[in-house]
Amino acid sequence: MTYLSVVIPCFNEEEVLGITLSELKRELDAWLSDYEIILVDDGSEDKTWEIIKELSTTDNKIKGIRLSRNFGHQYALSCGLFHAQGAVTAIIDADLQDPPSLIKPMVEKLNDGFDVVYGRRKKRHGERAIKRLTAYWFYRVIKKLSGLNIPEDTGDFRVVSRRALDAFLKMPERHRFVRGMFAWIGFKQAAWDYDRPERAAGKTKYPILKSFLLALDAVVSFSKIPLRLATLLGFSFACFSGLYLILVIILFIFGINFPGYTSLMASILLLGGVQLICLGILGEYVGRIYEQTQFRPLFIVQETVGDLKKVVLSA
Repeated sequence: MTYLSVVIPCFNEEEVLGITLSELKRELDAWLSDYEIILVDDGSEDKTWEIIKELSTTDNKIKGIRLSRNFGHQYALSCGLFHAQGAVTAIIDADLQDPPSLIKPMVEKLNDGFDVVYGRRKKRHGERAIKRLTAYWFYRVIKKLSGLNIPEDTGDFRVVSRRALDAFLKMPERHRFVRGMFAWIGFKQAAWDYDRPERAAGKTKYPILKSFLLALDAVVSFSKIPLRLATLLGFSFACFSGLYLILVIILFIFGINFPGYTSLMASILLLGGVQLICLGILGEYVGRIYEQTQFRPLFIVQETVGDLKKVVLSA
């Protein structure tokens, strides 16, 4: 078994991929010879796959997987993890915001009895204030909603033991929030604090919309609280409506009447809006149940380079 697998999901990374691999290999070669680097091309539209193929022909430690289309970062990452053969697996991004120099001390931290060592960002250089603010609140909100000890201010940058990875690979859900899934499996986990640098080149692959969709997947995948809030909201308005009806009847008995089209329409629109919100929340969960029962594969591999084997897990 290979000692270390490094999994790197890639999407339109032609500007930075060569730089990343050069630095990564320099760091790994300084202390380790038994490793593999698995690059997963998530349907890139540039020359990312051509670069991966070229690099793999000159270095048998570099292996590539090309997906049939853009499935998304979390799916590409999962694909790489399904093919990782290492006793230890490291996850980094292709943009050098996850420093390769930290892999060695994080792997050594596993020897202290940990199964997962995750990178925790002290500072986030090169990111706009709005993104730092939303990220700050997201981790704290999802931690409260889910009841899980999902580490704050972290990404997918981490190293994991073989048994932690095997436990992760047994999780079949379709809507994947990888850092939350690693929190769910348990085992002994530790943080490694670091300052996150700017991207070495290229553009971020997580703009505001994608970040929002990832947050939505995280909330719905790990918490039933939105459903309970919808129930509580409906119950509250039902109680309010009942009290209001009693008040109207009492006022009518005493000959007091408040006719008004505006107030009537405002009440209808308010209650209608609440109902649609509750239906929307319910629809998110039902939609995920529907997609999960279709049993479609998480990803489809179009092409591979290098000696790759998919991990087969026993039940």
